[in-house]
Amino acid sequence: MLEQSFAEIYTKFKHGLYAKVFNQDIAIEDSLSATEVLCAELISSMDNPTINEFASFAGVSTPNATYKINRLVAKGYVEKVQSEKDKREYHLSITDKYRNTYGETYDYIGTVMKRIRERFTEDEVRELENMLGVINTELMPEMEGK
Repeated sequence: MLEQSFAEIYTKFKHGLYAKVFNQDIAIEDSLSATEVLCAELISSMDNPTINEFASFAGVSTPNATYKINRLVAKGYVEKVQSEKDKREYHLSITDKYRNTYGETYDYIGTVMKRIRERFTEDEVRELENMLGVINTELMPEMEGK
């Protein structure tokens, strides 16, 4: 039952993103392929990775990663920010354009969190927060640093 409930919740969040990808009502030149959305989502979740970090995590060559990133930059969804420490290095971040166009999933997380706070007591919310913290930091060691 726990597995099914968790899978159903996870699936609902994924469906929000998938629906946005496949039901785009934006200009063709600004639209992103499913692969480009996944690349942008990965960049977002990695918290300003370098091109090499992105390539390594995605399991693609650096030239392939550079090509994918440059397409996202050209469309205005990702920006490269020069490193203060090493001027040869660039960090990647998603832009407001991406957040405004594809960020619906994150908006929905906020909606669900608001509903949780309204439905449950402060103690229950705190317990859920503690449980999620343990899941994040202790029970998923394979994903640490990713």
